[in-house]
Amino acid sequence: MAARAGRPLTRGTPMARRKLIYEGKAKILYEGPEPGTFVQYFKDDATAYNAEKKAVIEGKGVLNNRLSEFFMNGLASIGIPTHFIKRLNMREQLIRQVEIIPLEVIVRNVAAGSMAKRMGMEEGAPLPRPIVEFSYKDDALGDPLVPEEYIIAFGWASQQDLDDIVSIALRVNDFMSGVMHGVGIKLIDFKIEVGRVWDNDFQRLIVADEISPDSCRLWDIETGQKLDKDVFRKDLGSLSDAYTEVARRLGVLPSNVTHAPTKPTLIN
Repeated sequence: MAARAGRPLTRGTPMARRKLIYEGKAKILYEGPEPGTFVQYFKDDATAYNAEKKAVIEGKGVLNNRLSEFFMNGLASIGIPTHFIKRLNMREQLIRQVEIIPLEVIVRNVAAGSMAKRMGMEEGAPLPRPIVEFSYKDDALGDPLVPEEYIIAFGWASQQDLDDIVSIALRVNDFMSGVMHGVGIKLIDFKIEVGRVWDNDFQRLIVADEISPDSCRLWDIETGQKLDKDVFRKDLGSLSDAYTEVARRLGVLPSNVTHAPTKPTLIN
């Protein structure tokens, strides 16, 4: 992720000895131990509706760290490059510094969320094929959807970049859909970020940020139970229980995390 001016370090946040690069809603980036690296710290903060709804869910950062590690390693195993280098501890990963393209890349398999509302479709309606959308990363604007013409005209990415990004996104979708189906979960949609890295004058595109229930919609195949951040958005129960269930099914539940509190701590 490209370095940006971050907010002041929040009280009680570990790693104060390292230089803060950027603090977002769910993660913090610190200066890495070597040039070209960052340390990515997963927070327990949960946000929805462009941070209008906030809470602290104890253990969420630990689960997302483990789950993102699992998915990033899986992508690497099928030849999809990512920024992930290794997990450092329960909440931190060592990642490669990349130049983030200012887009969220959204892949939809089933109508849900904003798409269902925008198109007047029933939530849960299957789509004829996976649909890839782009939104411009800007919280102040609400991360608006943008067509490819905007992306090219404003210089965020070239046509070749977009073709490559769509190819990467669909490969991620194939991998994620198969993995989740194997544990009885339907991948409704997800979003990823893509960044550029440079080897001399040669550019490569790689998957960055995170892949976790924060960035996916996941429904139980049999019951339709939601196992993603919609649990928090729509007050459907315990977010920590939902994420723990995903981690349990995938076999990546940390051994020292057995049960997280069901009542979040609200942020005023």
